[in-house]
Amino acid sequence: MTSARNSSALYAVMTAALLAPTPSEAQIPAPLNDLPNPYRSEDTWAKLPGGRTWGSTAGVDIDPDGVHLWAIDRCGTNSCVGSDLDPILKFDPSGNVVESFGAGMILFPHGLHVDRDGNVWVTDGQGPDGQDPRRNGKGHVVMKFSPTGQLLMTLGTPGVAGDGTGPLLETPCDVVTDLAGNIYVGDGHSGQNPNAPPNTVARVVKFDRHGNYITHWGGLGSGPGQMRTPHAIDIDSQNRLIVGDRGNNRLQIFELDGTYIGELRQFGRPSGIYIDDDDLIYVADSESQFENSQNPGWQDGIRVGSLRDGIVDFLILGTVTAYPNGSNPEGVAVDALGNVYGAVVSEGGALVRSTVWNGRGPAR
Repeated sequence: MTSARNSSALYAVMTAALLAPTPSEAQIPAPLNDLPNPYRSEDTWAKLPGGRTWGSTAGVDIDPDGVHLWAIDRCGTNSCVGSDLDPILKFDPSGNVVESFGAGMILFPHGLHVDRDGNVWVTDGQGPDGQDPRRNGKGHVVMKFSPTGQLLMTLGTPGVAGDGTGPLLETPCDVVTDLAGNIYVGDGHSGQNPNAPPNTVARVVKFDRHGNYITHWGGLGSGPGQMRTPHAIDIDSQNRLIVGDRGNNRLQIFELDGTYIGELRQFGRPSGIYIDDDDLIYVADSESQFENSQNPGWQDGIRVGSLRDGIVDFLILGTVTAYPNGSNPEGVAVDALGNVYGAVVSEGGALVRSTVWNGRGPAR
């Protein structure tokens, strides 16, 4: 609505102009909940084989062909420990699974990225716990698969947690690649916890196309460039790295060398982000309505706006039968037709597809 758009635009200008180290209360926008929702949503379009039912999911992305969808499923529950199910699934536009792989290799599939060659990158956001031997030698890695499931590369060492100082990873959240093939990993899932100790990993790690460690930046905190769980990561048309800093309820913007540019707070509490070729950004907010979300007053869902002007135009609620008050997706992707896919973690999990129905979609 008009008031929400004005508030969003004003904050975008303030952010670009001031880049304050710690935003004051006046700079933090009021919740942007009163936004149009020109989408209808459905959650029964995807057909899992063999009577399989959805578990929690978080990662989702579009194949380079623009129509096939890749998604992760945590093996019918919220973990793949001990499961023989494939957690990585490829769907055709009719919702049929046409490829699957990854059984027995991943403990907790979290982030998913499909690169320009169709390779599938998945983060494993957990590791050994000292109790369950089925976890040993797994987790704390990013795995690169071919489109048919061949393991091509592993970043980090399976089963070994890093300390935030080098190439070893610790509960990596998400991954993306740039035009040159360099790899960026949002590393560290625990920083959003209110009592996270100061040595908690919270950073972006950069590797070259061959998997060699280049650098990292970040660190636990709420100042410019610091993070409290870099939960989502993507690259816009200006070759800027956009990080969903979930624990700080903001998007942070960096050059690809880690130089801090600024932040945006009008998109809610970011769990997942997807950026199209025109710099429309879709931000999945899965936690704002949790009791401990630390982002009170905000409606969860998917906010849609532009990185070029900072204005938030739409809020996709994702209302379906299983989620009558709206779903809260953790991952988000958009196909060539503009259909928006939300990967839902809570209440059993779902893969919700939202389609523009009244001609008022996000074309700008």
